[in-house]
Amino acid sequence: MADLQALKETFIEIYGQSAAKISAFHAPGRVNLIGEHTDYNGGYVFPAALTFGTTLLIRPRQDRNIGFASTNMPLRKQISIDNLSYQEEDDWINYPKGIFAHLALAGFPVTQGYDLLFHGEIPNGAGLSSSASIEVVTAFGLLTLENYPIDTVKIALLAQKTENQFVGVNCGIMDQFAVANGKKDNAILLMCDTLEYRHVPFQSGSYKLVIGNTNKRRGLVDSAYNERRSQCEQAVVDLQKQFPNLTLLGQLNLAQFNDYKHLIQDETVRRRAEHVVEEIDRVLKSIEVLEANDLESFGKLMIGSHDSLRDLYEVTGLELDTMVAAALKVPGVLGARMTGAGFGGCTVSLVHEDSVQTFIDQVGAEYTEITGLTPSFYVCDIGNGVEQLEEAL
Repeated sequence: MADLQALKETFIEIYGQSAAKISAFHAPGRVNLIGEHTDYNGGYVFPAALTFGTTLLIRPRQDRNIGFASTNMPLRKQISIDNLSYQEEDDWINYPKGIFAHLALAGFPVTQGYDLLFHGEIPNGAGLSSSASIEVVTAFGLLTLENYPIDTVKIALLAQKTENQFVGVNCGIMDQFAVANGKKDNAILLMCDTLEYRHVPFQSGSYKLVIGNTNKRRGLVDSAYNERRSQCEQAVVDLQKQFPNLTLLGQLNLAQFNDYKHLIQDETVRRRAEHVVEEIDRVLKSIEVLEANDLESFGKLMIGSHDSLRDLYEVTGLELDTMVAAALKVPGVLGARMTGAGFGGCTVSLVHEDSVQTFIDQVGAEYTEITGLTPSFYVCDIGNGVEQLEEAL
């Protein structure tokens, strides 16, 4: 967590002294522990909030201007509350600016200007949800200061809508939902299309989550993602011969799928569908083993998930596969898998605390030797969702 006193000094350096209170809020990053490419197929995902994320310091102004500044990005700007539109040159500022605009559209207009300072601990482009973290912390902070009711599910939906409609990124709900609704030492079992969810205790004991960033630029994601989606839709069409009311693969259980998968004509389409149905089954098995406090079995399910994403869904690639293979050679590692969309981004591994340094050294060296890239590693605990840090600074 950020040093609030140091941030307060930076805030005053940028915006000057004022009689008004500075308030502090925090929203985490997130990692998906298992359940990949299931969200748009009507299946479960299993994300968790991390202990690091985005801290927001915010103070009311006397006029209708909003000041935007960040400790991570050089771009700073002052924009009128009455003139909020997407501008490409505004870069990262479009995320919080979109929240101001969408709060007004949702019937929660912001009544005065504010100065905002963001401090992010989430590495950019690592696939750990830095944009969702910025959106959620801005919405939560503004609703709190404007004395509007706080509903973290609605905040997640508002943040997703901002990213879809204001920024123009067609993301699902998982990132914003996990950031807004996380709970310390718990993961979230979330059904993305109905938003039914529950917290599941994740008692990792002497094991740590280690996130490995491949630092591979993800070039293929959009076209490959769209292709996978249409293949899943084709599988549904083929299976409707037996299940006329089927609209999403997630509506079938594994036994039903196995009985009728021969109806899927194209072999590639069949493999894509097999991953989805088996992955949803793995998520549900994960809940069972975690509720029995069986981390070893959860680790095996993580490995099964990665194998399926590599062989059936084909979204891993050299970098992710190399990192997972290297991780599984380290004693004290229960499981490892890619997390996120694939073709780069991050892996998540369950590593005994005594093996963490060995893991970082060994996996880092082997990964660099094979790929020529230098990875980054983050040792994580599961933290709370968005929250107010202190009444006043």
